[in-house]
Amino acid sequence: MAHRRQQFGIAFLVGIFFSALLSNFTYFGFNQAQATTNRFAGHPIEPCIQALVSQNVFDQRAVNSRYPSSALTQQTYAEAVLKAFPGAFAANNEYLGLTFDEASSEAEALLMAALGPDVQLEQYANRAQALAILTSGSATAYQADATRALIQTFRDGLLIPDSTREGVAAALAAGYIVDKEGVTENERHQLRPRRSITLADGAAFLCRASLDATTVATIPDEMVVAFTPPSTIAAPSTELRGVWLTNIDSDVLFSRSNLEKALDQLAALNFNTVYPTVWNWGYTLFPSQVAERVTGFKQGLYPDLGQTGRQDELEAEQGDRDMLLEAIELGHSRNLKVIPWFEFGFMAPADSALAARHPDWLTQKADGTLTTPEGSHERVWLNPFHPEVQSFILDLVGEISRNYDIDGFQVDDHMGLPFAYGYDPYTVALYQQEHDGQSPPIDAKDAEWTRWRADKITDFMGDVFTTLKANRSQAVMSVSPNPHVFAYEYYLQDWDTWLKKGYVEELIIQLYRDDLGRFVWEMGQEAAEFARSRIPTSVGVLSGLKGRSVPMSQIAEQVEAVRDRDFSGVSFFFYETLWNLSEEGSVDERQAALAELFPNRANYPRSRQ
Repeated sequence: MAHRRQQFGIAFLVGIFFSALLSNFTYFGFNQAQATTNRFAGHPIEPCIQALVSQNVFDQRAVNSRYPSSALTQQTYAEAVLKAFPGAFAANNEYLGLTFDEASSEAEALLMAALGPDVQLEQYANRAQALAILTSGSATAYQADATRALIQTFRDGLLIPDSTREGVAAALAAGYIVDKEGVTENERHQLRPRRSITLADGAAFLCRASLDATTVATIPDEMVVAFTPPSTIAAPSTELRGVWLTNIDSDVLFSRSNLEKALDQLAALNFNTVYPTVWNWGYTLFPSQVAERVTGFKQGLYPDLGQTGRQDELEAEQGDRDMLLEAIELGHSRNLKVIPWFEFGFMAPADSALAARHPDWLTQKADGTLTTPEGSHERVWLNPFHPEVQSFILDLVGEISRNYDIDGFQVDDHMGLPFAYGYDPYTVALYQQEHDGQSPPIDAKDAEWTRWRADKITDFMGDVFTTLKANRSQAVMSVSPNPHVFAYEYYLQDWDTWLKKGYVEELIIQLYRDDLGRFVWEMGQEAAEFARSRIPTSVGVLSGLKGRSVPMSQIAEQVEAVRDRDFSGVSFFFYETLWNLSEEGSVDERQAALAELFPNRANYPRSRQ
């Protein structure tokens, strides 16, 4: 920061000098308009520059002090973009739910959104960075096929950094990119992504992006790089094609016939993996001696047991049925991987037998509150730091991995803890023991308190991994969390560290977004990109919820975006909304659309290491 202030001071003095110099120009009879005309006279950018100056996008004096080939800093260009599109960045920022609290100005926030952490206000922006700044500041729509569009259009497309790829592709599709040098016949353009952006180029991009048709027309169409949408990506031969099977708003697990019918259809549509829930609503969905010992019930299946008082009928209704065993037998015979899913993690219904039997296992908020509403239900959270809770979870993992021929084991965003929890007597005493008697901060988001709890959960995940591998070494440890920043801040899940410690072998990041911009933005974040380079990393796609149908056009676009960015595949939440609960089209139409997405069989992805 000291270096930045020093540079700012130098720039300030230089600015004073140029102001004085420009004053002298006026004194000797040269007004600013003449200076602009003279300096840019005959240059193709002159009409564009004049239009932007008249709109106060660029300052008159600053333009007078520069040549068309003068380089622009990141801050200068960001400020120009914000002036050209007032309010667009802030409105889009709010819509997407993105915050940049550490930014000192809107220009710096824009740079952080466009470039990630690589923000250096006084450093010259390169052409790729400038286009990313422009598309972020103007809220220009991102493209599903960003990578292929750039490689198809530019000879140096592979040189465009991942951090600016989305912005450059959006600018290309929107018609913002000007190439004065043109191309010869049968050649592609060059973007020259690492070359410093000049005033001429930066202005040309801004003019083509302008909402004013007269300003757009200052740059002839023949100078604009044409965009040809790439053809649809051919379905790969190795790709995760998964779906979660749950017992909420779905009866797919309630009978062998339902399960068999569903797996038949999924196999016919070239899916290769299913994730049936095995721990939900405080009950196991397989016959469990561990669960019977702890909760009094060998298994459960229906999600409303606590509300209907049907627990006493459970054994008679289910008999000796083993849903997980059926899923494995039926799935494997159809070449489907079966990875049981620990859906509720440390969460349980407030009125569950588990909560009633073990109130000392529950954690609480700073005000003593135990419950948090989720929809119309109250939830409690098991204490991830309590040794008896840890033993219970590990015993369930051991039981599943010993007794069933599973292909893996999955935990999701509930194998964490909402940040407000952790103020129960056990955890407070443990914290005091490790902090010389000091109590946890009242601020639940305190950085050290967050890190301490997250590290404890990381250690426990190491135990889960060890337990799984001790019983079934070939089973894959799968994690399906939220994006890392959210997962860590709100659920104390530092899955990036889990991965780096070797505790994660398959990652499916939940990106349940309607907006393509936010969807692809999340895929480009540092933790996701690192994971993608190390292990099979896929994306969780929302196929719909009860009462909320997702159109197949959105699903297809997101699958295309995942493939374009070389992620390992997709898994859909959840089975029933793929076609049965959809309000869009018939069952046959939805299934036909999925058949187009997955026209071939695909191998389940293995580790890239």
